[in-house]
Amino acid sequence: MKGVLLLFTILVSPLIRVAGDAIPGDPNALEALLDAIATVESRNSPMAQGDGGTALGPYQIHRAYWADATRLLGVDWSYKDAQDPVKARQAVRAYLLHYGRGCSMMAMARIHNGGPNGHKKPATLEYARRIAEVLNSPADIRPRRDVAASS
Repeated sequence: MKGVLLLFTILVSPLIRVAGDAIPGDPNALEALLDAIATVESRNSPMAQGDGGTALGPYQIHRAYWADATRLLGVDWSYKDAQDPVKARQAVRAYLLHYGRGCSMMAMARIHNGGPNGHKKPATLEYARRIAEVLNSPADIRPRRDVAASS
């Protein structure tokens, strides 16, 4: 298993390095990451439902993630609001800035996928590769977020 992980890291690290080297405090990098997450999770569809209906909205947020993120934001939004692109983006941003403090953008992507310690889980490496692929695609062909979600 370690050999497979090492090989995967060698093959994928150039992709992850490009996007992962962004300064964690750079708001443009975080906004690009949020765009990439919505693209990978749902192709930016607010009505998307995954994992048998237990993940909602453009960021495919589960109920526990939503409860945690809205607690961090200090708001009392219904779980159904995870389908609202603006509220969902605010929640994901708060979650990643809290649990990903000091982490690279790729570690933050892995946290979104695997929870507060997702950046430590080998199972989230493939997700990070998919995010890096979107981030490294030419900007003119990269899917753009909805104008309403840009706040």
